[in-house]
Amino acid sequence: MNQSLDSVRIAAAKGFFTCGIKRLFDILAGMIILVLVIPIMGVVAVMIKLNSRGPVFYIDSRLGKNGRYFRCYKFRTMKQNCESVLEEYLRTEPMAEKEWERFAKLRCFDPRLTTIGAKLRKYSIDELPQLINVIKGEMSLVGPRPYLPREEKQMGYSVSIILQTTPGITGLWQVSGRNSIDFPGRLLMDEWYVQNQTLWLDIIILFKTIRVVVNGHDAY
Repeated sequence: MNQSLDSVRIAAAKGFFTCGIKRLFDILAGMIILVLVIPIMGVVAVMIKLNSRGPVFYIDSRLGKNGRYFRCYKFRTMKQNCESVLEEYLRTEPMAEKEWERFAKLRCFDPRLTTIGAKLRKYSIDELPQLINVIKGEMSLVGPRPYLPREEKQMGYSVSIILQTTPGITGLWQVSGRNSIDFPGRLLMDEWYVQNQTLWLDIIILFKTIRVVVNGHDAY
């Protein structure tokens, strides 16, 4: 019995230590990256305002650790009437509707995107404002995908595993096929990450993310 209790205490201590190191890494690396990309973010903000009407940032609710909602920051990439545009497009394009149901994305053509928005999505530049979420502790540099509140029911039993940890700007899904992977596939990858996460794994994923972003693979 004492040995079992000792094992539990050791596992808990390791968990707290890992979380502490991960959080420290997020704060330091996140602040350094944010300082470096501020000029880029300034240019992007001007381009968005010149390209289409509407706010520079898109702020929406996401599922965070332990199921708590948080306001996720992104650069706006879509037209202001994007919901009605999507509804009309899916109504008239059966193949696109099937694609949306399987991937929750439109991979070939998305009528909601602005001209500059499509470019920002391709190289994941629209996600740079999420560095603010990282510094605030609502997100991590690496973690499971930040799921939408409406996706919680679709996540099924996976939700209890995935929401054990903080969602990330990038993660295993983003470097392993990204939007070519369907929704169930994302869930499996995020589950695996939560159950096997280490600081070394995070560093590997970050380096792989750089390659994926530069190549613009599977970004929609």
